[in-house]
Amino acid sequence: MATERLTVVTGDITRQDVDVIVNAANTSLLGGGGADGAIHAAAGPGLLAECRALNGCGYGEAKATGGHNLTANHVIHTVGPIYGCHHGREAELLANCYRNSLNLAEELQAEGIAFPGISTGVYGYPKEEAASIAVRTIREYFRSHQDSRIKEVRLVAFSDGDARILSAASSL
Repeated sequence: MATERLTVVTGDITRQDVDVIVNAANTSLLGGGGADGAIHAAAGPGLLAECRALNGCGYGEAKATGGHNLTANHVIHTVGPIYGCHHGREAELLANCYRNSLNLAEELQAEGIAFPGISTGVYGYPKEEAASIAVRTIREYFRSHQDSRIKEVRLVAFSDGDARILSAASSL
């Protein structure tokens, strides 16, 4: 069942022992603040060099690179919506971030993937609403991909407060 694959953890996204970590990136893919900056710093300069070759990424899309100095083999970079700036399409774009990242993880033959809170930092997406979209999209993915090789999806919270929000959404 989908919910058995979904876990909420509090911690550092860069230290997750999974095949793929997801980077809540900006459209340039060249690093930024929050999880994006932490991932680039932990992965080292090779990640930035590889990202330069990707020529950016659109909102809701996802692109993959190697993990470089991270424990994860791959980083999937996805660009979440800036809340209030996409003409009412924010929920659709945010769901696409999760869906496209899961599809790409499947292509990479990943068994474990860790997501940060996409768009919930400087992009201003309300955390409760974003958590609900994340959980709903992940569950829908597993309902429609019953044979998925992905065994675990971690929602990685940076704080205990964020973990409570994610846990509440995943318990519905």
